[in-house]
Amino acid sequence: MNPGLHIVILAAGKGTRMRSALPKVLQPLGGRPMLAHVLERARTLSPATITVVVGHQAERVRAAVGAEDLRFVEQVEQKGTGHAVSLALNGQEFSGRVLVLYGDVPLIPLQDLEACLQGEADLVVLGAEVPDPRGYGRLVEHPPGHLERIVEERDADAAQQRIRRINTGILCAPAADLQRWLAAGETEAARRAGEWYLTDVVATARTEGRPVALVMSARPEAVLGVNDRLQLVGQERLYQREQADRCLRDGLALADPARFDLRGELKFGEDCFVDINVVFQGSVRLGDRVHIGPGCELRDVVVEDDACIHAYSVLESSVLGPGCEVGPFARLRPGARLDAGAKVGNFVEMKNSTLGPGAKASHLTYLGDAEVGPRANIGAGTITCNYDGAHKHRTRIGADAFIGSNSSLVAPVTVGDGATIGAGTVLTRDAPPDALTLARAPQQTLTDWERPRKVPKAGGDSGDPQR
Repeated sequence: MNPGLHIVILAAGKGTRMRSALPKVLQPLGGRPMLAHVLERARTLSPATITVVVGHQAERVRAAVGAEDLRFVEQVEQKGTGHAVSLALNGQEFSGRVLVLYGDVPLIPLQDLEACLQGEADLVVLGAEVPDPRGYGRLVEHPPGHLERIVEERDADAAQQRIRRINTGILCAPAADLQRWLAAGETEAARRAGEWYLTDVVATARTEGRPVALVMSARPEAVLGVNDRLQLVGQERLYQREQADRCLRDGLALADPARFDLRGELKFGEDCFVDINVVFQGSVRLGDRVHIGPGCELRDVVVEDDACIHAYSVLESSVLGPGCEVGPFARLRPGARLDAGAKVGNFVEMKNSTLGPGAKASHLTYLGDAEVGPRANIGAGTITCNYDGAHKHRTRIGADAFIGSNSSLVAPVTVGDGATIGAGTVLTRDAPPDALTLARAPQQTLTDWERPRKVPKAGGDSGDPQR
């Protein structure tokens, strides 16, 4: 722990431009709220305290990120950033320095934060040089390299608006000094109809003759705040490219790092390949030589060595054994498990079911609450009727069983080892092993039957289907 460091995170804003019922700091980035990314970086610095200033939907924000190491302060009236930091420090006898962060700046590099903490000046401000500074406060330096003041865009003259060095809002200062400078800023805020800027502390510190250091961000694109969905998606792509680059460096083969989404944790072995537009969520683990086709989604999945997932398959809370094959267009719901060499083909859905070693359901099948034995073959169109409207029931299919196409297995029911179920069977009782079981109506042909025909309306449509 760093006993001389206290972090304040401003997270009270509504985010009106998002046009969302979800608070801005809870908007998802990489599968987690933006604020969670800021907290992760804050904890990396091992501060003595972390204070989160909440406001809009404060309880919802607390519920989303609350933890024992966090202190929450509510800003009931939105009077500006200076007011928010003042509330966070009010009544606290912090010793050491205060680092101010923002809940809508999720990807700030640790390198930038460490540079702010290593600054020798009493007040350190993090800036960024950007091609288009519109919308941001400008950094006025005199002489160059020495920060004189920060001018909000609305107050900037023509020359100041051309400055491309902008304020990120992130700063670091001694706690006692910051409290005093903020108090001075409250008086200035009264003359501005109550808008209390945190940036006023720069001019106040300079008035006292205190040195103000300017640290420029190593990655300007990563320290820009998120105020609308365009900026949010920009940060999302920046985050995803960082994840893709890390995976590539660690040996994962990606067809296109620009079309890759990791919204959780991914671990992988040797010689794995991921095609375009694959989405990983939750915790996913890949063994060696795993191949994942385009457009797949994996959430909380374990895939063992030499397995292949073909295009546009969706897997959730499932386990694939060695050498399994899934898809294309397959769906594995929670509780699905394929043992070694099992196969699930196109338009097959599994839920809370197991395919034994070498078993296969190649196409157009639903397996719910089922146990399928080794080497069993499930024909096209087969369904396990597992739900009676009130309760779920299990189907058990033995080793080497063959289920004919278009069969319905009405659970609870057991198919013995080596049994064959004739195509089109509705099975309502157990089928014995090593025997053929049929349950279908006898076929009939009626030679004197006539197909119904439309009767033409007088003066109207003839009823000819070709018209």
